Amino acid sequence: MASQSQILGVLGGGQLGRMLIQSAINYNQDIHILDPDPNAPCKDLCQKFTVGSLKDFDTVYAFGQDCDVITVEIESVNTEALMKLESEGKQVYPQPHILKLIQDKREQKQFYQQHAIPTAEFILTENKEEVIHNKSFLPAVNKLGKEGYDGRGVQVLRSEADLDNAFDAPGLLEKLIDFDKEIAVTVARNAAGELTVYPAVECAFHPTANLVEFLFAPADISEEVEEKAKEIAKDVILKLGMVGILAVEMFVTKEGEILVNEIAPRPHNSGHHTIEANFTSQFEQHLRSVMNWPLGSPDLRCPAAMINLLGEEGFTGPAIVEGQETALAEKGVYIHLYGKKLTKPFRKMGHVTVLDEDVTKLKAKAMKIKDLIKIKSN
Repeated sequence: MASQSQILGVLGGGQLGRMLIQSAINYNQDIHILDPDPNAPCKDLCQKFTVGSLKDFDTVYAFGQDCDVITVEIESVNTEALMKLESEGKQVYPQPHILKLIQDKREQKQFYQQHAIPTAEFILTENKEEVIHNKSFLPAVNKLGKEGYDGRGVQVLRSEADLDNAFDAPGLLEKLIDFDKEIAVTVARNAAGELTVYPAVECAFHPTANLVEFLFAPADISEEVEEKAKEIAKDVILKLGMVGILAVEMFVTKEGEILVNEIAPRPHNSGHHTIEANFTSQFEQHLRSVMNWPLGSPDLRCPAAMINLLGEEGFTGPAIVEGQETALAEKGVYIHLYGKKLTKPFRKMGHVTVLDEDVTKLKAKAMKIKDLIKIKSN
């Protein structure tokens, strides 16, 4: 195992970095953080906090000088600076060329196509005019090639009446899939080539914010679909040749076909429940994989639900948490707040994990907690 004297640099100091640090503390692992927000959730928890742009070459390059291993908690970073650091002997995981590929949804989709990874049919478009020209392809999802995240940069175009919402920038049109379920499988791989895969989880999305609202583990799918999904996720990380943790989001169609939707080369919202529900959390696994330590068991200890705590609509300002004490009185309820002082509509402010051996009780408890805890402001 690598010595703890190695410094791990993380680009991004949000809640994912915060939860990564919480795992790293158990191993005396020093972490340096770069983030543009002087009040980022990680600022008081890391050994060194630097305020600066993740997209500026000089800033990222200078930050990397003090680190032995560099990783990310957000994809939107300067990959050229990371490539230079990598060429100078720094260990950068996930590798910069993979980050660059994933930053562009157009490149990502073409990668699936070229490597026989099942995905929805798509057309590349340069502008709004080209989307309109391909109106016969509707119903479809119009996605921006770059800079879209957390549901932003995605428009559902069901009919010609929706074409005015199309993006006037390079993007793609993806066939709208009439899916039965949305699932996610997390895989991790270290530099030694050890690979491990988590059980599939089932995601339910917020109807308007396009963010995961609920997550259930294990997913309510057949053993056959579960195994197929795991094999696809392993195939993706191996074909990428990636080191680190990778969340693979997929659709299960009504015919039982599995299609890869998108991937995230970092800890992801679909793995937050693993802190309490699995033998090794996704954050510890990310740490183990980028530091080239042995990987931990990904198995579930107990069925779990995860509820995202989003800022309530109509509230912007200093955050107030309602219903927390009542929720804490419930057995198997774990609240994670992300240290964000200000709330705004649909901002990710925290999450709650609920554990229960009985899946029916688990779902009922999760619904109850969702209605109980609200993030508002004065």
